[in-house]
Amino acid sequence: MERHWGIRLSALCLAVLAIVLTASAASCQQPPGQDAVMRELLGLPWQQAPAEARIGDIATIKVPDGLIFLDSTGTRRFLELNGNPPRDNRYTLSAKDFSWFAIFFFENSGYVKDDEKLDHEELLKSLQQNDKPGNEERKKLGMTALHTDGWHVRPHYDAATKRLEWGVRLRSDRGGPIVNYTVRLLGRRGVMHATLVSDPQSLDKDIAVFKSALANYDFVGGERYAEFRSGDRIAEYGLGALVLGGAAAVATKTGFGKSILKLLVVGGAALVAAAGAVWRKLSGRPAPPAATPAS
Repeated sequence: MERHWGIRLSALCLAVLAIVLTASAASCQQPPGQDAVMRELLGLPWQQAPAEARIGDIATIKVPDGLIFLDSTGTRRFLELNGNPPRDNRYTLSAKDFSWFAIFFFENSGYVKDDEKLDHEELLKSLQQNDKPGNEERKKLGMTALHTDGWHVRPHYDAATKRLEWGVRLRSDRGGPIVNYTVRLLGRRGVMHATLVSDPQSLDKDIAVFKSALANYDFVGGERYAEFRSGDRIAEYGLGALVLGGAAAVATKTGFGKSILKLLVVGGAALVAAAGAVWRKLSGRPAPPAATPAS
């Protein structure tokens, strides 16, 4: 990977410092053992631009200059290196300097009808009402409580691109601001999750780059939303429920509340730490507050 990028690990460290903390070069000293972690991170099978990467057998994305892509096997290890549970069928799109990255996975939920009008005020109230039971579960698991403060990006749906996106401002009991930015791309058989991990200070800039990259995303033939056929399975929920957790949100109302809530809490918490873990691996310093995927 180093010979492909033409960059030394120390140079990468400086780039990350400049983008994330605007710190001095002298502060990028690696503690013992971190160099090996960095080398493994860089040694993962990253696809370089220009490339057309496959997200399973469901979709493709063209990787532009400045970004890199990691397949499912590599992403599993990438999550482990971040201190997260390894997960299959995940894919990573990242800035070369790891100042941000996004995790993709497909949920085979069925065709989600997109004729629902979104009420961002009601959706926010629902999210805030879920804070208390969610934090009770987090407490049992020894996790820091999270509180929903408001929208960073109000939920909105683009009928032309079949893309639903939103961003939630969160606050932890430790005082750190968190922004949860999420995109859902609707397909014939389900929904592609694309969740961005970034520093709140650079989030808006990173969102712009990420959304530009998504312009080169497409479902493969036969999987596009417009290719729905009579007899295809239809999801039990609409756009609003996607914002609240999709199938998990529906399950909480049908007898599986506690188990699903635990899955949501654990899944969210695992990726809350993701951006911070990358930073710690790269710099050996405490991480700044990070933007976090919710699922």
